[in-house]
Amino acid sequence: MNRGKIIVLAVVAVLVVLFFAFDLGRYLTLESLKENRAALEQYAASHRLFTVGLFITIYIVQTALALPGAAVLTVAGGALFGAVAGTIYVNIGASAGATLAFLLARHLFRAEVQKRFGQSVEAVNRELDRSGIHYLLFLRLVPVFPFFLINIAAGLTSLPFRSFLVGTMIGIIPGSFVYCYAGASLATVTSLKDIASPRVLGALALLGLFAMVPVVYEKIRQRRR
Repeated sequence: MNRGKIIVLAVVAVLVVLFFAFDLGRYLTLESLKENRAALEQYAASHRLFTVGLFITIYIVQTALALPGAAVLTVAGGALFGAVAGTIYVNIGASAGATLAFLLARHLFRAEVQKRFGQSVEAVNRELDRSGIHYLLFLRLVPVFPFFLINIAAGLTSLPFRSFLVGTMIGIIPGSFVYCYAGASLATVTSLKDIASPRVLGALALLGLFAMVPVVYEKIRQRRR
């Protein structure tokens, strides 16, 4: 590994260590959000642009470094900016953060992975080149696969950057809206688990299955040929 990659890894490690060393996670809890909601709303109303910029920046860092608190941040977006605007800001922050993680994985580790497992992943790479966006939409919509691991895994493959970005931006909209909508009625939220009800998870999973319809259709058509 060259010097540049080592420096990047060191910076990432330092940021993660600082987050836990200063116990910044205590601010990213539902309880903390409820306790400080009035002050946060008042500040956001008086400094709208700055608050939006700060919120997006925090979301980018949190997502890129896979720090805890994504769900609470999304709820906070709805509480501070409303369901629709909150979803937009969350989408920008999460997509940008995911893209950073994707690019870091691709820059730091992909060459080594492809060199070591090139023949083993060749078929996977061909499939991702052809239908990668559908697979990514499925992974983003079905709330089972860890968000950060998808970013890293995608960066280690030959998934086109455009497919990753578009698939991420579209795929996280439904889930983000659900949490932002809940945040807009923060007083009624008693637990993050209440937001992700079985009905909501089932609906997201169904959307994920719809994303795979073009892939399945193409497979069937190829077999018929």
